[in-house]
Amino acid sequence: MKTLRAALLSAAIALPMLPAAALAETPDGVLVVAQNIDDIVAIDPAQAYEFTSGELVTNVYDTLVLYDAEDTTVLAAGLASEWAADDAAKTLTFTLRDGATFHSGNPVRPEDVVYSLVRVVKLNLTPAFLLTQLGWTADNVEQMVRVEDGKVVIGWEGDFGPAFVLNVLASRTASVVDELTVREHEVDGDWGNAWLNANDAGSGAFSLQTYRPSELIRLVANPDYFKGAPELDSIVIQHVAEAATQQLLLESGDVDIARNLTPDQISGITAEGIRIERFPQAAVHFLSFNQKVEELTNPAIWEAARYLVDYEGMTETFLKGQMEIHQAFWPNGFPGALNENPFTYDPEHAAQILADAGVELPITVTLDVINSTPFTDMAQSLQAGFAEAGINLEILPGTGAQVITKYRERSHQAMLLYWSPDFMDPHSNARAFAYNANNADDSYAATTTWRNAWAVPDTMNAEVMAALAQPDQEARNAMYLDLQRQVQANSPIVIMFQAAYQVAMADDVEGYVNGALSGMVFYRLVTKD
Repeated sequence: MKTLRAALLSAAIALPMLPAAALAETPDGVLVVAQNIDDIVAIDPAQAYEFTSGELVTNVYDTLVLYDAEDTTVLAAGLASEWAADDAAKTLTFTLRDGATFHSGNPVRPEDVVYSLVRVVKLNLTPAFLLTQLGWTADNVEQMVRVEDGKVVIGWEGDFGPAFVLNVLASRTASVVDELTVREHEVDGDWGNAWLNANDAGSGAFSLQTYRPSELIRLVANPDYFKGAPELDSIVIQHVAEAATQQLLLESGDVDIARNLTPDQISGITAEGIRIERFPQAAVHFLSFNQKVEELTNPAIWEAARYLVDYEGMTETFLKGQMEIHQAFWPNGFPGALNENPFTYDPEHAAQILADAGVELPITVTLDVINSTPFTDMAQSLQAGFAEAGINLEILPGTGAQVITKYRERSHQAMLLYWSPDFMDPHSNARAFAYNANNADDSYAATTTWRNAWAVPDTMNAEVMAALAQPDQEARNAMYLDLQRQVQANSPIVIMFQAAYQVAMADDVEGYVNGALSGMVFYRLVTKD
């Protein structure tokens, strides 16, 4: 433990070597976090689309409007100080706040906002769909997003109103980057993408000092942040994949926060000076079957699978306190959520479903899973349950980045993963779980439906778009309830749980904020007494 302690602090904080006794506490002004960060594929806001990269982007970049640390449920002013909507013309006009600057020292200009949004659309990387759903294309985006009289004017095409557009613009994909700095680092027309995957050009509460994939993130406070300088000088996020090691580091005082402890470890903490905080999350966890695999296209497989998940067994043991049973795509606690859980673990019923459909058993299916808790434990539970009905799951563990990349390539058979809304509107998840208008291999979409090659019925696709256009919120919620029931009843995606996040931290840490969406982790208000 002493060796690990010295390695952690010397690598992460770059302090001179100190006697072991002096390392009982983390340095003043520095928050040290133990976290599994190997899910990161990219940190450029135009490409970042993983949970941990979203957290990084949130703390380093700003958007025109945002859900911020003070209240993660309220859409507040960000780089824009005010805005006005013209429903008839389908435009929003934003006035930028005075005095906001990038980490480079350059002022935040309307031109930077336009450049940033145009850049996302023209790069057309994984999260670009969040903006292109506004009717933006590489050909028209420079007309839809423009500067007029020193203000940013944003237009859209589609049957939806300003409230939906504002939520899209609060997503991390709409982060504003420093045009002048990024252009200096463009290589072969890449819009600075390679450089931004190792550096930052933001205006956020922290700047990125160091990023080493699957090893370390170090953020340094921005003293000129427009909402006030962060309370701490820096944040060090050390990659620690093993939950047991995170617990040891926390209990020995080597880290201030452990982000990935299991329920057993949480309940087993006996050291003084440590507390547990629980944060409800919007992430839903699911099992899915790739429809490019012929054996998995029979709807009887999908139906039987819903009765082969030991929902209560998992949530009462190794998932206790971390997840709750939730079998619909829109999370509990949000308007329009379906809170009916009709499925229970019943392997005999599942076997009968398969027999009635004439499914030839046994079959073997590979299951890709992130090689960390609680995913490996979940996979083993699923493996045991499915075996009861003659379906043999062969578990294929990998890093978060490896598993997610394979999923995006549609090269898996079965996948155990999670999904969090990109913005606070039910269309975010309806599009992910109930819409796939083009299932072609060359028509990539960042949705669970496309990634599982599920050609969603035309009627369901039409209902998703009709719900988006519905102006009456009560009627709109009713449509989303119907869509959730359809996906729940007949799709190759088995939604099982909704996450509740438990974070262990030293008693002297205050002000840590972890909102319901994946990007809503804020360090700006954190203090250490």
